[in-house]
Amino acid sequence: MPVVQTESLTKIYGDDSHRVYALNNVSLTIEQGEFVAIMGPSGSGKSTLLYLLGGLEGPTNGKICLNGDDLSTLDDDDLSRKRRTEIGFVFQFFNLIPVLTAEENVAIPLILDGVPRSRALQRADEALIQVGLLDRKTHRPAELSGGEQQRVALARALVTNPALILGDEPTGNLDSRSSDEVVQLLRQVVDNGGRTLVLVTHDPRIAAYADRIIFLKDGQIVDENRLKGQASAENIRERLVKIAV
Repeated sequence: MPVVQTESLTKIYGDDSHRVYALNNVSLTIEQGEFVAIMGPSGSGKSTLLYLLGGLEGPTNGKICLNGDDLSTLDDDDLSRKRRTEIGFVFQFFNLIPVLTAEENVAIPLILDGVPRSRALQRADEALIQVGLLDRKTHRPAELSGGEQQRVALARALVTNPALILGDEPTGNLDSRSSDEVVQLLRQVVDNGGRTLVLVTHDPRIAAYADRIIFLKDGQIVDENRLKGQASAENIRERLVKIAV
């Protein structure tokens, strides 16, 4: 069964006098253990698609299924629970709480879900081991580099053992070295953990790590490439230029 499936997904902003189609009739299927990159020009609907997949916004029309559940049929409590337990989010800006340690930041989703603090911290440590930062667990965000902060954010996304990880430009605020470290960790999470990753990026170098790239333009899928390590960043960049014209 696919982890994510959408049918005729449409998102319209504005009213009848000024309607903007952020997404227009998007249908896609993403399987378990797949790393999918979403690319396209600015305003093509990349982030809107990601927010809809994560249940952060609702579609105007169409359907989104996550692990077989139609998100539109869930009430607010069930949708919130599904987001907390089945989806991990990683954003461009790390969204860490400044006064908390790395360990405490990672444990937050579990604590909010009612997991006892001692158990939540233990699981946070296990997630920090996955991203190579257990030795920094008592440090607050201001004491960590940008790359380390994003790895903490990734550990927070992993701590609930989600089926789906959604990344919105997670390397966009990092230098090249830190970007490589983060995307390599994401690749390992997919390969070793069987998780599904959907990543919005503008960077062809980052997209080259994916199994598949979906290209959007004007809210629609206009191209799709299956990579499995067989496309270079330059090839992807050339494809983006052609799509943008």
